[in-house]
Amino acid sequence: MMELYYGSGACSFVPHAGLEAIKAATGEGFEPRAIKLHKGEQHSPEYLALNPLGLVPLLVVDGKPLSQILAICDFLDRRYPQAGLLPADPWQRAQAMSTFAWMNNTVHPTFTHIFRPGNFAEGEAAQAEVRRLATEKFRAALERIQRMAEKAAPFLLGDKLSFVDAYALVFLRWGGLVGIDPASLPGYKAYVERVAALPPVAAAMAREGINLETYRPK
Repeated sequence: MMELYYGSGACSFVPHAGLEAIKAATGEGFEPRAIKLHKGEQHSPEYLALNPLGLVPLLVVDGKPLSQILAICDFLDRRYPQAGLLPADPWQRAQAMSTFAWMNNTVHPTFTHIFRPGNFAEGEAAQAEVRRLATEKFRAALERIQRMAEKAAPFLLGDKLSFVDAYALVFLRWGGLVGIDPASLPGYKAYVERVAALPPVAAAMAREGINLETYRPK
């Protein structure tokens, strides 16, 4: 049995959408376990016993926990290659993992600097500067993804949904939360709308209670 611990709208959406795609391709189901991040449930003794880092996502397979998004998605792809969530060709897979790793180790932490500047600086002025610089860098990352999206056929890795597409959807939603208008990235926005319309992605979004409308003018 597989269980996915996820937070609504968090990066755990990536394996969440992947598991829905696996379910559609193979019939293999999973148990979704919602963690209310805003209530601090990730820091509860019960959850910390599974994942001492207190983070999502967490995949539990036959009682054994696996953390870290790249490790989880790599495991899922190797276990269910028929879902095609990463390329089978070794070189194409390596290229895909390069993009996936950049999203995880560069784009994602950049957003964290916007969302939680207090983790990186003390004082309001210093935190405001952290947020300003990080927002500029995050915008630049979204523009890079837009350039990728403009070449999508119709998805970033070709004709199949991938984990990379799900992460790109997460980032555009997050951009809206920090004042980056998706309409200013029309190619990216159109591509994400295609991704969101896929039944596995739509199912994960519905379960998490999220949509693409996160932008509010400031």
